[in-house]
Amino acid sequence: MLKRAGLDSEDALRVEGEGGLSYASGLPVEDVRKLLRGEPAHNEGDRADPVEERHSRAVARIVFLRRTRLRTSGDGQRRAYSLAEIAASAGTSAQWLDKMIKTGKAPNLDHAAGIAGFFGESIEFLVAPPAEALDRVLQLIHKDLLERTIASQDEDIQRLKSVGSPSPDLGVVGYAARALADVPDDTAQPIIALIESIARRSREERAREIRADGTR
Repeated sequence: MLKRAGLDSEDALRVEGEGGLSYASGLPVEDVRKLLRGEPAHNEGDRADPVEERHSRAVARIVFLRRTRLRTSGDGQRRAYSLAEIAASAGTSAQWLDKMIKTGKAPNLDHAAGIAGFFGESIEFLVAPPAEALDRVLQLIHKDLLERTIASQDEDIQRLKSVGSPSPDLGVVGYAARALADVPDDTAQPIIALIESIARRSREERAREIRADGTR
């Protein structure tokens, strides 16, 4: 889907920087890398008290949001929001928020939702365990790629339907689209996608055979 959308995997699945997987999930860069390798996140599950662990996680994500979601001031500089600005969104005080961060005790659900909403995030951003937090981001990326792929395939179907007769260079996918010209798009689209996938694998296998022959 990345290839069909014209995107580079290193960019779409970038870990660091604004908009990267770490930024979007609220996880430290090293935790994201570990999870992508199939390893547990750093220190996850080390605490004996699961409630304390959830509190610590929520507070860490709030601190993460404040550090990474910066505002642009009048002089063009990017700065962190003040504790007073954030606290106001949660209906509390800067003193309370400062104490919460220092003690590591998470706010109640209403306050937590207000803080997350201030930064444009849902409360799940604050409370989801590391693996779930990263999975939420990857699912959004997958959904976006799927929508792009479907839109691209719909465009291809409409374009190929408008061709008066099959061109010799259309290939098997083009001929399939022509053969399904009178079939409703919601039926034709998955069939064409399957044929395209098979044709792509066939081309890749043939390319590997050619490279193998050339090394003999």
